Amino acid sequence: MRGLVLHGRTGKFTWRMGAAVLAGQSVAVFFGALVARALAVSQGSPSSVLYLTAGSVLAFLCVLAAALMRGPWGVSLGWLIQLATLLSALVVPAMLLVGVMFGALWVTSLVQGHRIDALPAGPAGPAGPTGPAGPAGPAGQVDPAGPAGPPRPPGQPPRPPGQRPTAR
Repeated sequence: MRGLVLHGRTGKFTWRMGAAVLAGQSVAVFFGALVARALAVSQGSPSSVLYLTAGSVLAFLCVLAAALMRGPWGVSLGWLIQLATLLSALVVPAMLLVGVMFGALWVTSLVQGHRIDALPAGPAGPAGPTGPAGPAGPAGQVDPAGPAGPPRPPGQPPRPPGQRPTAR
């Protein structure tokens, strides 16, 4: 599992993918905090405010880690958030599923992001359907006749779609 880092700077694509995972995770964690609070209130537990506060802090840390992904501490904070999300399943058991899903996305973003960052930079644009020159021709000039051929003189009916002009 190359690319699975615990601390340090990552490539451009890796930090973008990791930040996207953490941003999505912040929403799920905050909803989990709301569920934990509602469950505590329904059971008459005095810890409802604590659950909401702890979940909100974890959701904020997700956003903070997403912002720090460019630096060396973003990945480390991201790993701690994955662990804290899994531990939140002690309060709301359904958070185990959330933790596993976002943990898998986190690992995938680090591994695949590292692979993509390691690829050499390609050409400026993709090759066209007719080869490297593309439909614009070798010098980049666009054929004035276009793909349908030369323009029709006024008064003649249009050609059916897909029919090319015939040479005379």
